[in-house]
Amino acid sequence: MTFRQFAFNNVARNKRLYAAYFLSSMFTVMAFFTFAVFAFHPALNGEGMNRNVTQGMNIAAGIIYTFSFFFILYSMSSFLQSRKKELGVLMLHGMTKRQVRSMVFLENMIIGFCATLGGIVLGVVFAKAMLLLAENVLVLENGLNFYIPVHAAVLTFVSFIVLFFLISLFVSYVLRSGKLIDLIKGEKASKGEPKANIALTVIAAVLLGGGYATALVAKGLVVVAVMLPVVVMVIVGTYLLFTQLSVFAVRRLKKSESLFWRRTNMILFSDLSYRMKDNARTFFLVAIISTVAFSAIGTLYGFQTLLTEGVRAANPYTFTSYADERENIALIEKTLQEEKIEAKAANAVLRYYKGDTTNKIAILTQSDFNRLADLIGEDAIEAKDGQAVVVKLKGSPFPRGTEPNATIPLQSGAVLHANEVRYSRALPAMDSYYIVSDKNFDELPAPIDEESFHAWLATGGTQNIFAASKKMYEALPHQVTAVEYEIYRIHKDYGAILFVGLFIGVVFFVSAGSFLYFRLYMDVDGDKRKFKTIARMGLSEKELKQVLNRQTAILVFAPIVVALVHGAVALTSLSRLFSYDLTKQSAMVLGVFLAIQILYFFVLRFFYTKQIKAAIPT
Repeated sequence: MTFRQFAFNNVARNKRLYAAYFLSSMFTVMAFFTFAVFAFHPALNGEGMNRNVTQGMNIAAGIIYTFSFFFILYSMSSFLQSRKKELGVLMLHGMTKRQVRSMVFLENMIIGFCATLGGIVLGVVFAKAMLLLAENVLVLENGLNFYIPVHAAVLTFVSFIVLFFLISLFVSYVLRSGKLIDLIKGEKASKGEPKANIALTVIAAVLLGGGYATALVAKGLVVVAVMLPVVVMVIVGTYLLFTQLSVFAVRRLKKSESLFWRRTNMILFSDLSYRMKDNARTFFLVAIISTVAFSAIGTLYGFQTLLTEGVRAANPYTFTSYADERENIALIEKTLQEEKIEAKAANAVLRYYKGDTTNKIAILTQSDFNRLADLIGEDAIEAKDGQAVVVKLKGSPFPRGTEPNATIPLQSGAVLHANEVRYSRALPAMDSYYIVSDKNFDELPAPIDEESFHAWLATGGTQNIFAASKKMYEALPHQVTAVEYEIYRIHKDYGAILFVGLFIGVVFFVSAGSFLYFRLYMDVDGDKRKFKTIARMGLSEKELKQVLNRQTAILVFAPIVVALVHGAVALTSLSRLFSYDLTKQSAMVLGVFLAIQILYFFVLRFFYTKQIKAAIPT
């Protein structure tokens, strides 16, 4: 048997040992290949929005490829950690370090080659489903038909073979420093009971508390200014949380006799501090990666909601137009009739005057305003002769020249006093304007500009609004506004960014789950021996399940709970930046991820418990 055959057989005959590393690598390849399928899709290689989609996919592919390098490197390191004893035995039987490094290099290349091919094949199998998902999210007019992704397959294969080659070289170089005695002892080497540094424990609490407080107190543009220091504080605080604060908390809990000696708590707490210390780096990485996923998806989803809700809030009508030409208004009315849309209509004449600044001030009659207000269900306004009413959008500032107590001169020399303020959405895109009586409106001096505003509110045939909007936009560009079509444009332009962010977030989140699986897998052999010994002392099956449930729950939920808190604070801070409540969107995003994590916990617990039970004789 040649050396290459030995390395190949070592992989082929130890499928269970290599399965976790192989599957995680294959998933990473599949994620990259999926983006490559989008990037090279014929329907997305064009001008305008399609070019933006392609650029977004290319950037996302670069991010995923960079992340893949570190993820596979970490997976390989965890994999080798569980094989220390095996490598030590091989060296004890005469294998040189050079041969060990060569064997690891060949094994990693074999796994990398198979994972790359498997990821591409799996990606092709699910490509159609992914294309259908992207087609709906991206709001494309033409479908994303399935095609033979030759370019995507070649790019993925070459990229990941190079990646596995570089990682194999790096790992082989690292193995040069391994001592035989360390490899033989493996995980049996005594580490001593972990102890927490009190100063670092306090610093962890201060950094996290200070970071949270700063993020939650900041408002407006201050959020941008404090973002970098808050991120640094939270990252450092999170690392110290798992390396110091968690160990300190466990040691304190162990000192509570009523808690420590209760039922099976002694078994759980006996090595919990070791687990927290050993898993600190994994917990830290999972918490940070998950926070990035939560924050990215929550931010993109929240920002899209902010844009769409902003359009709806700013324009309460179905269609609006400032067109003065009669034929243009007639064309809009004709389109409504052709699409069988029933609508109530109202119009108003706006006169513009020069204010205290370069801004123009709009004035309209109370009759015109009340027709618009009645259309959207707002109360009418009564402007008495000699008085004016300032109307503004709620929350917007008063432009200079339209403040309360301002005066409006008439041709006769008399003035109108603006001594009342009302809030209304009757005139979209106008922050502030005046309402005067019909009589006073006729007595105003000649305006510097005048235009007509027309509004329609659909009451029937609403299913045809989008088709009518599209016709109007094609026939009257820049002269008509339709809420549904504007929202469609937002989804169309923003869909690519949302999809890319969603995909990257999902990749990061699933990768975080893989990290947790590796840590659980690395401890499984030691747990088998531990629970096998404890079972001989009378541990019942019910008590075993209870301990395993708690042990697995701590591993799965400890970093995710921290990430959920980080994400909630980040999204709350974002809502303060835009002065828009994103509670609903944040809760939805975080809730979905929490539900996925709970499902992942049950699956992981099932297989983990099954392995432990199989090692305990009945």
